[in-house]
Amino acid sequence: MEKVRNSVRLTGFAGTDPVIINFANEKRMARLSIAVNEVYKNSQGVSVNQTQWFSLIFWNKRVELVEKAVRKGTRFSIEGKLNMQSYKDKAGDLRYSTEVVVSAIELDVLEIKRKKEDKMEEEKERESKVEIEKKVEA
Repeated sequence: MEKVRNSVRLTGFAGTDPVIINFANEKRMARLSIAVNEVYKNSQGVSVNQTQWFSLIFWNKRVELVEKAVRKGTRFSIEGKLNMQSYKDKAGDLRYSTEVVVSAIELDVLEIKRKKEDKMEEEKERESKVEIEKKVEA
């Protein structure tokens, strides 16, 4: 019999900027959501675009990568495992949450390159605006 595994692989876009949490014992955690789009045809043959949202948790070294490279809208892939937790809300009702604890992340290298180029372009625009303002003041 094949060994059963708790394994998830998702590719999508960051729905939020990462939220970084630093713990007293020098551990770090990052939380963010990923939007995964799926297109299918319904019973009438019409294409339907469905977006599903997943909560992601990153620990320690992966936090550094997420902190540096992932922003809202970044395309990336993850691999991890589902982690389901239960808690009681303020009203005392039992609630459940499911998160993906990420064990591997893969970033779109072309997108990172584009973001760097965009950042450089923005910097050049800012510098040229400053130069124009200096000339106007003089």
